[in-house]
This record gives sequence, C-alpha cells and structure tokens, in this order.
Amino acid sequence: MSDLLALCDRLVAQAQPGEQVEVVAVHERETEVRAYEGQVESLTAAESQGVGVRVIRDGRQGFASAGTLDLTILDEALAEARENLAFATPDEFCALATPDALDPAVLDIYRQELVDFPVETKVALALELERRTREGDPRIIGVESADYSDSVTQTAVATTTGIRTTTAETGCFLSAYSLAEENGDTQAGFGFSVGRQPSDLDVNQAAVDAVERSTRMLGAVKPPSGRMMVVLDPWVSAQFLGIVGGTLSGEAVQKGRSLFAERLGDQVAASTLTLIDDPTNPAAFTATATDGEGLATRRNVLMQDGRLEKFVHNSYTARRAGTASTGSAVRGYASTPGVGVQAVSVQPGELSPAALIAGITDGLLVQGVSGLHSGVNPVSGDFSTGAEGLRIRNGELAEPVREFTIASTLQKMLLEVTAVGDDLVWLPMKAAGVTLVIAELTVSGA
Repeated sequence: MSDLLALCDRLVAQAQPGEQVEVVAVHERETEVRAYEGQVESLTAAESQGVGVRVIRDGRQGFASAGTLDLTILDEALAEARENLAFATPDEFCALATPDALDPAVLDIYRQELVDFPVETKVALALELERRTREGDPRIIGVESADYSDSVTQTAVATTTGIRTTTAETGCFLSAYSLAEENGDTQAGFGFSVGRQPSDLDVNQAAVDAVERSTRMLGAVKPPSGRMMVVLDPWVSAQFLGIVGGTLSGEAVQKGRSLFAERLGDQVAASTLTLIDDPTNPAAFTATATDGEGLATRRNVLMQDGRLEKFVHNSYTARRAGTASTGSAVRGYASTPGVGVQAVSVQPGELSPAALIAGITDGLLVQGVSGLHSGVNPVSGDFSTGAEGLRIRNGELAEPVREFTIASTLQKMLLEVTAVGDDLVWLPMKAAGVTLVIAELTVSGA
C-alpha cells in the first residue's frame, strides 16, 4: 500500500505552477477456478496494476493512464495528460476534489487469509462444490458450472489539493448452476456463497440452493395474464434497487437520464420504503472507506419514508448542482471519476418472508428475472422483464411458474410497495436484497 501511495506522491510532486494534479494507483489480483464433471475446466490467475493521472489547469482537464507501475512510463503518462489539456473544452466546474471534514471510516474488509490461500485449495473448493451439487438430488442431470473466484484490491489516491488515501479489500465467491430433469422437463438453477475470506464461504449452502432452485421449477407452467400482487425475493429486488439507485446519481440527473430529476422532496415511493446508500457498512461486499476521488465515503439516505431526499454526487456534479460531494465518485484507474451508488439497501421491515406470503390470497413470488437491465427505460421508468417463480395461493407457495413477464413503471412499483421483509441479504453487487411485496404488477402469461 505504501508503495502505491509513494508512486502517487512522486507524480503529484511534479505539478507545475497553476496545475492541479490527481494520481490514482490500483493493484488487483484475481483468481477464478471452474470445475466441470469432476475436473478443472479452467484456472485463471491474473494480476493487474496501473495508474491514472488527471491534470487540470484553467478549467481544462487532461487525462492519461498506464497499465504499469514503471516509473519511466508513469512520467510519460503525466506528460501525456498535460498534452491532452490542449484538446479539452474549458468548464467552470472542472476542478479536483478538496478534503472535507469527514474522516474515512475504519473498515475491516481486508483479509490476509485470502491473500495467503493456496491455489490448490481454491481448486478443491470448486471441485467440492461441483460434486455436492451433482449429488444433491437424483433429478440433477448435470452441473453447468461450479466456480470459485476471488479478488484482492489495493488503491491509493493523492492530489495537489491535499488528498492522500489508501484502501485495501478482499472478496471471494462460490457459484453453481445446476440442471434438473424430470418427465422430459429440464430446468436450471443457481446457488452462491460470498465472503471476505474463504472460511466465510459455505460450499454446502451454495450447492443446496442450486439444487433447490432447479428442482423446484420442474413442471413449471405459465401463470394467467392479468394484474396481480407480486412478491420479489431478495435476489430480484436487489437487481431492481440497483437500477433505481443508478437513476439517483447527480450525473444521470444533469444529463437528463433520470426519471427522478426535479423531484427532490417529493413522495416518490411508499412510506414503507427507506432507501440508503452506505458503502461504510462492512456487511456490504462493495464497501469502501474512500471514493474514487479519495474522499471519505458516507451513509447517504436517498429516500426517507418514500420521500426523495438526496442524489449522490462526486465533486464535479456537486459543484454543478451547488451542493457538496456525497463521497460517491466511482472509477477505475483508466477512467476519470464518474458518480454512482455503491452499496444500496432498503431499511428492512419486521415480518419474515413466510409471514408476508401468509397474508396473500392470490399472487406470485418472483425468484428470477431475465433481461432486466435491457428491459428498463431509466428516463421513463417503463420496464418489462421475463420472470419465473412460484404461485401464491391462500397464503402458501404453490406450483412453479415460468415464461411470463412482469411489467409496470419504476415509479408506480415504488409507490405500491406494501411491505418490506426482515431478510436483508448482502449480495455480490452494489445493492442488497430484501423481500418486497408489490400491490400490483402486470403479468403476461398464458
């Protein structure tokens, strides 16, 4: 870590009079193992590193990056960033972030156990996952994939404005996709386990979930078309909430790409829904103490009891909006900072999923969606997506259903959240999942 920061300091020290210089350095190590039919199908171990340099002078920004930590090449990147200033359009809001009064949170998200974990044991985990999934039920006819993956990431940022920060984080992931067959019907299902270190992973649970998701869909039929109460399970709600979070960035608002533009202070969701972006929560697998500009991340309440309270900003969009950064700059070393949510969640309710389902006479439990991101218009809010799950009858789960679509608008769906479950689950994405009960969605089935 100190080596990365020293590299950043070295380039920042070369700033010329009248210049602002920002340097971000990243070192990442990743491993991925895929098992298939009791053998290792693929093993990839990759290491990447690089530096991004921004130079700002008189409202013009020049940027360059290099996929190396070689000092000579980094000097060349600084020179290239200066040269690129000539091609930039002046922008009165263009400047580097400056330190604010908030100190970065102290997060325990780096595990030496993962750094030291032998490759052969990673392979053994993938093979064990594949075996347990394959043997989990007589109806399992194959395991499409059984994967182990991990990453170790270190980042440093330094600027002429006085920012000097470092972060380090680890994460690992198991996932299995199984195929079940019965009476000529074949269904797929997945299971996963995620953690900061390998000892956090539950091989058996990932296998059991994959088997259960594939076998419970056997014999699935199309539900009837109509308007119906729908329950989203955590895996599905996380995907929707991630999309909603994406519409709440200052950049999306300023570029006319947000359905919530000009709606600060409005009631945009049901009073049952409070939406929070909190990358300082160590339970989030996207947690980080600092953002892409080196500012401390923080807990941002986006919607409070359904009322739109805040958009997230980096330093640039904040200046344009006449407000302060929310510590929400996102980037890699090869790009300039964008802005976005980093760890979105809904404040959980008090009832279990079973209790919520017990109160529904006729509805659908949606446990999987397909084509969601391409099926949502972030400006109008319209969405239509393929779905699968289980029918709900008289408070109990009934037959499996598939090959149907659910459709509405994000605005209407948020306003029709009638209940939130107590089962908040952090997933390997920028949003946590929770059971959500939606009063009504359009279902297109049989």
